[in-house]
Amino acid sequence: MTWFELSNIREVDSPALIIYIDRVRENINTLIASIDDVSRLRPHIKTHKSSEVSAMMLERGVRKFKCATIAEAEILGEVKAPDVLLAYQPVGPKVNRLLELVQRFPATTFSCLIDNIESASPISNAFQAAKKNINVFIDLNVGMNRTGIVAAEAENLVAQCSNLQAITVVGLHAYDGHLRDSDFDVRTKQCNDAFTPVINLQRSLESIYKKKFTIVAGGTPTYSIHCRRKEVECSPGTFIYWDKGYEQILQEQHYLHAALVITRVISKPSANTLCVDLGHKAIASENPLDKRVYFLNAPELIPTGHSEEHLILKGDTSPYQVGDVLYGVPYHVCPTIALHDKAVVAENGKAFTSWSTPARNRVITI
Repeated sequence: MTWFELSNIREVDSPALIIYIDRVRENINTLIASIDDVSRLRPHIKTHKSSEVSAMMLERGVRKFKCATIAEAEILGEVKAPDVLLAYQPVGPKVNRLLELVQRFPATTFSCLIDNIESASPISNAFQAAKKNINVFIDLNVGMNRTGIVAAEAENLVAQCSNLQAITVVGLHAYDGHLRDSDFDVRTKQCNDAFTPVINLQRSLESIYKKKFTIVAGGTPTYSIHCRRKEVECSPGTFIYWDKGYEQILQEQHYLHAALVITRVISKPSANTLCVDLGHKAIASENPLDKRVYFLNAPELIPTGHSEEHLILKGDTSPYQVGDVLYGVPYHVCPTIALHDKAVVAENGKAFTSWSTPARNRVITI
């Protein structure tokens, strides 16, 4: 029996998500061993969205976390994470939800992103009315072109924020998730070029305001570069479960597949065609068909059709019968996790419990 096969697989319905807890532990250990100081780790929980995994990282000494939604932040508050960055700029009702989060979990220091004074002002007003203060990071656009402002505009925003009563600018956030070249040397140069304005901005701000400004930078693709910078907090997320996409691109990183989808053959409609029960509802489907799932025990089978409840596979189907189980590595594990309200948890070749995925929902209680 290979590492991914379960001795009690007949008890597991399909399609299903399986978390291999022993491999999760190994990935956490690998992450911690890769950096000089665990206090510079701020792992993103967008991949696992799990209280249990967050608690495992806390047990290993990780104290800072990053998340993308109020629901993910609530999970971190519930497990008493000391320091949580909501890597999102709250607008509209999210401002009051963030305030409620801060009030409900006083043991956790929360912060958020801003990139304009029009967003910063309502945040300050809400917190001032509640006699609270919130730390903020300036969101910088380093080429992702999704959110943030260029470094040259950031000094003015920091100056504007200094007039607001209930927010404190404590740092800079620079996400460079667009840098995914498979050539590590090329990716390193691109990352260094994008980071230069950030470090220059930090030095300028520290000279003006006579205080430290923390830099939170990168994600999984540039973690292996940013972790070398002594002045940076690093925020990988996918490392925890790993996936086929990053395994192929980030060959300098050596994490283990720790989350698989299982599916069963439900039909053999023709001599070279199989149908399995792994539809859009069970695995991320934004990539081309041949870049959605890789089957560890059937690598020759290639997806050629996909619908809500079915995945069509082509190849040599002679070894497979209706009812056979296939174990698949998602090419993109993060949105795959969000499709499953619970995960089967396995250790030592046996499924033994399940974990819920509460933060897949946008709202838990707040």
